[in-house]
Amino acid sequence: MPKTAIIYGSSVGNTRFVAEKVHAVFPDADLIPAETANVEELKSYDFFIMGTSTWGVGQIQDDFETFVEKFLTLDLSQKTIALFGLGDQQTYPDTFCDGMGKLYELLEEKNPRFVGQWPGDDYDFSESKAYRDEMFVGLPLDEDNEPDLTDGRIAIWSEDLKDAL
Repeated sequence: MPKTAIIYGSSVGNTRFVAEKVHAVFPDADLIPAETANVEELKSYDFFIMGTSTWGVGQIQDDFETFVEKFLTLDLSQKTIALFGLGDQQTYPDTFCDGMGKLYELLEEKNPRFVGQWPGDDYDFSESKAYRDEMFVGLPLDEDNEPDLTDGRIAIWSEDLKDAL
C-alpha cells in the first residue's frame, strides 16, 4: 500500500466522522484535518483520500478550501487521489456534493491519477458538479438522509480503491 493520507475538512463533524470510518478501513493511513495539514510534509505521500462537505451554494468547506490553495502548489502528476463528498440530496438536490465536484475541478488541472469514481444510480438529485458521464468523481454520501447506507458504500468503495492501487 502506498503512503496514504486521508485529508478532510469538517465544520459540524459529519465529514470528520466519515473520514474516521474510511481510516478504519485504511488504518496505516495518516488521518489529517485540513486545518492542520502541513503541505510540505504531504510531498512524501503517494495516495490522498480527500473529503469535503458542500456549503452554501456548492462551495467546498472553509478549512478545506484554504488547504487546497496550498495543496495545489505541489506537483501532483505522480500522485493518486480519491475523493469523497458529503451533501444533502433532499434539501439541496441541485447542488448535491458540489463541493466534491469543485475540488475535482481544481485538482484535475494538476494531472493526478483519480480513482474511486462511483455510480449515481442510487441517488435522488437533480444536479451535481461532481456527476460526470453518469458517474460521480468520488464517493457521494448523504449523512442527513441516508446515514444507514454510509458504511456499506464505504466498504465497497474502499475495496475499489485497494484494487485500483
